[in-house]
Amino acid sequence: MSNGNFKERLEENPNYQKANAYKEKVLALGNDSLEKTIAVALALCFVCAILVSFAAVALRPLQIENKALDMKKNILEVAGLLDEGTDINQAFSDQIEEKLVDIETGDYIDDMDVVTYDQRKAAKDPSQNINISTEDDIASIKRKAKIAKVYLVKSGDVIESIILPMHGYGLWSTMYGFLALESDGQTVKSINFYDQAETPGLGGEVVNPNWRALWKGKKVYSESGDVKLGLIKGVVDTSKPGSEYDVDGLAGATLTSLGVSNLVKYWMSNQGFSAYLDKVRIEGEG
Repeated sequence: MSNGNFKERLEENPNYQKANAYKEKVLALGNDSLEKTIAVALALCFVCAILVSFAAVALRPLQIENKALDMKKNILEVAGLLDEGTDINQAFSDQIEEKLVDIETGDYIDDMDVVTYDQRKAAKDPSQNINISTEDDIASIKRKAKIAKVYLVKSGDVIESIILPMHGYGLWSTMYGFLALESDGQTVKSINFYDQAETPGLGGEVVNPNWRALWKGKKVYSESGDVKLGLIKGVVDTSKPGSEYDVDGLAGATLTSLGVSNLVKYWMSNQGFSAYLDKVRIEGEG
C-alpha cells in the first residue's frame, strides 16, 4: 500500500476524524483552559510512556550484556584472576571453564547449553527445581535448581581451583555469591557476594575486601567430613585448635553472620556440592 493510499484511508476512518476534531477543538481553547491543560498533560504523558517503553526495549540487549559481563567480573575476582585493565571477556574465555553439575549425583551434565543456562531462573521453575524440606533448609531458600553451574580454573587438564555458586537468606535479603576453593575441595581461596541488600556498614560488610580476605586458607570439612566452616561471634583466636574453620563474625550483624554460616554449611553439605567435590577429589587423586 502506498503512503498516499494509507493516508487517505486513515483520514476516512471515523475514529481518526473524531480525534482530529477534538485536537482542533483543544488547540482553539485558551491557554488558561482547564480542559486544554489536562489534554496537553495527558498527551505529554502518552508520548513519554512511548519513549520510555521504546528505550526499555532498545536497551534490553545492552542490559543483558552488562549483566553477563558483571557476572564474569565477579567470577574472575573470586578466582584471583582480575587485575586492573583486564579484558574481562577475554580473561574469562581463556581461564574459566563453565560446567553444569547434577547437584544430587555430582555428575557433569553435557547435554545442555552451559552458556545459556540460568540457575536462578531454574530454581523458580517447578520442572527444574527441588523443594527443600523445612528441616534441611538452613539457608532459608525453600527450593533449589536440580542443576548448578560451576566454574573451574585449570592448567591443562588439572583443576587449580573450583568456584561454586551459593545463596541464602541474611537479615533483609537473599545473598548470592561464590565460594572459591583450592583443587582439594577443602581449602578456601576467596568468597564474594555479588548480590545482597544487607544493612550498609553492618551486614553489608560481606562485600568488604578486608573481611573477605579473612576466608583465605580456611578449611571447609572436619576429618570426619562434616561442614565446619562458619562465622563466630567476635574475632578468631588463631592459637586455638579448630580456628582453621572459623571466620570473624560481622560486628553488629548477628543475623547476617548466621545467614552466611548457614548458606555455606548448606551448599557445602550433601544438600549442595558435597557429592561433586568428592568426585573432584577422586579424579584429582587418579
